Amino acid sequence: MSQKDFDRILVTAALPYANGPIHLGHLAGAYLPPDMFCRYQRLKGKDVVFVCGSDEMGVAIMIRARNEGVSPKDIVDRYHPMITDSFEKFGMSFDNFSRTTNEIHSETSQEFFRNLAEKDVFSLKTEQQLFDPEAGMFLADRFVVGTCPSCGNDNAYGDQCEKCGTTLSPMELVNPRSTITDATPELRETTHWYLPLGDFQERLEKWIDTHPEWKPNVLGQIKSWLNDGLRERAITRDVPWGVPVPQDVAEKIGVDASGKVIYVWFDAPIGYISATKEWAKEQGKPEAWKSYWQDEKTRLVHFIGKDNIVFHCLMFPAMLMAHGAYVLPDNVPANEFLNIEGSKLSTSRNWAVWLHEYLEDLDPDLLRYALATMLPETKDADFNWNEFQTRVNSELADVLGNFVNRTMTFAHRFAKGKVPELVKPDALDQEVIEKLKTFPDRIGSAYDNYRNREAVFETMALARMGNKYFNDSEPWHSRKTNAQQCANTIHVSLQICASLAVLMEPVLPFSAIRMRKMLGMEGVRSSEPGQSKDGISWDDAGQCLLPVGQKLGESEILFSKIEDDVIEEQKAKLGGPEEEVETSEPYEPVKEIITYDDFVKLDFRMGTVLSAERIPKSKKLLKLQIDLGFEQRQILAGAAEHFEPESLVGQQVAVVANLAPRKMMGMESQGMVLMAEDRTGALSIMQSTGEDGAVIR
Repeated sequence: MSQKDFDRILVTAALPYANGPIHLGHLAGAYLPPDMFCRYQRLKGKDVVFVCGSDEMGVAIMIRARNEGVSPKDIVDRYHPMITDSFEKFGMSFDNFSRTTNEIHSETSQEFFRNLAEKDVFSLKTEQQLFDPEAGMFLADRFVVGTCPSCGNDNAYGDQCEKCGTTLSPMELVNPRSTITDATPELRETTHWYLPLGDFQERLEKWIDTHPEWKPNVLGQIKSWLNDGLRERAITRDVPWGVPVPQDVAEKIGVDASGKVIYVWFDAPIGYISATKEWAKEQGKPEAWKSYWQDEKTRLVHFIGKDNIVFHCLMFPAMLMAHGAYVLPDNVPANEFLNIEGSKLSTSRNWAVWLHEYLEDLDPDLLRYALATMLPETKDADFNWNEFQTRVNSELADVLGNFVNRTMTFAHRFAKGKVPELVKPDALDQEVIEKLKTFPDRIGSAYDNYRNREAVFETMALARMGNKYFNDSEPWHSRKTNAQQCANTIHVSLQICASLAVLMEPVLPFSAIRMRKMLGMEGVRSSEPGQSKDGISWDDAGQCLLPVGQKLGESEILFSKIEDDVIEEQKAKLGGPEEEVETSEPYEPVKEIITYDDFVKLDFRMGTVLSAERIPKSKKLLKLQIDLGFEQRQILAGAAEHFEPESLVGQQVAVVANLAPRKMMGMESQGMVLMAEDRTGALSIMQSTGEDGAVIR
């Protein structure tokens, strides 16, 4: 189904855990991109509902509560308002931001669970699990730590090893211990419900095959899981915090459900449904949610970070398939991770930029813009304060702000503060007016295809065009020699400003309103939820929007430059990098000198990893399929101890393309992927940009 065939768009953003404030990694991964997308769609006049909410269940909440000696409700009641306030001040345009402790969510989750149980979708298993005899409770997920069976990390959690990224279960840990009491757990028998994902693999594969347009990183991770074969997943837990398992379901099969809750990965995505129900109820149309979830004319889009790909592309769709009444996602545009100042973001070490702290010091639009230019859309990206300063000063202030200020200053000084008439425009005037018509489609195409960075760059290109036009027209000369030519320059420049006041709104909502006030623009369709679809729209922004003679508002500086001391103050808030190399560790010595002629024999090329998988019986090797533009190569890389295969899919890498083929483990390796090895022996991908096959010199 093409985008034009949909009657409505339902957008979800991953539910943030209510156990801490929002940081830049959250914004770049799952929140700023959908907000820009939804604002654009509303300006287009589309029927959009954008939902999210705090994820207030799960073990992470319980752990924080236990560490602080308070109840889980105390934790979520502290952080939900903080998250809500930060999002509002940042300009997030949710139709509804809910929370999973609301009664409507418990009811919806239990109804969903009950529906699948009545259809005999679940399997029931009684088995032994880890139990803390001192705390008197079973140890789920992060209530247990131990040695990772994959990499030997002594502090791997019961759901995942954060060092190597391997997905685990508590029973797989070597030498497990309780995070609650540090006791050695014992095995006790318990009964749980499981979702047999393997039963849905064929249907999931056929459905995934209908979406070749999805991001390579998304498809790569999905196919890695499918290649390994989907296995059943427990959807209940023995913990005291969560949505209770419906007692009537348990009683029918003779199971004691007391103390059992629905596991968070099952109930959290249902939070999208309950949030939509809550929205519909608040609109006075309690059944309206069904159109967005159960009508095939709905375009459902999940915005997430890459750590949630499997849940949104395999597990939740399997749940929706099992239920049978719901639409499946049209796209899941997952983003990669955002690093801070060259180091991995770490909340425990305060190596993070917290949104609520930023908003106390600086304007939200500055962060929205700078972050939008750094989004990790295809690979991990890095946020650093110097680049933030450059984006604000060199682009917002010197390009967009400067153009608007120059235009407004000339209009007030030489056109009596009104839009002058355009009379006998010259070739340059006409050329710019014609180019203006192309920008709504150029920018809109990028938004429609989830290329937000491109959309922002295209929008700023319009401001650059305005600046160039103003310079080339030289109104400071024509005002003395040809008053009408000067008036024409002011007229066209004001029309560009008016278009920018619409087209900049998805990324700069607060500044767009200020621009419209300066221009005296009224009747522009809002990008906020629940507003009228009447008025000047996105598609209108390619036209001349300001009528001749319209009175302009007062001019003001749109963006001020940020001084170095402000940036240094922000940097000082950061803790230490997550991993600092020990300076006592020696560097590897430089190899013997070679000649230039030796060097130029090597052919380095850019390539993109199409697939990655472990090689059976090899601890070190990964088998990579790499697109070099002119051909595809199979390359074996000794990186299995440093990377999860799915994390490499979609990454651009540097390849030695003219290395003689070599056989390893019975397979041929047709080149080498370049990696950097630090003094601790850790490997990292040598990243760059360029088309596949580009020569690296």
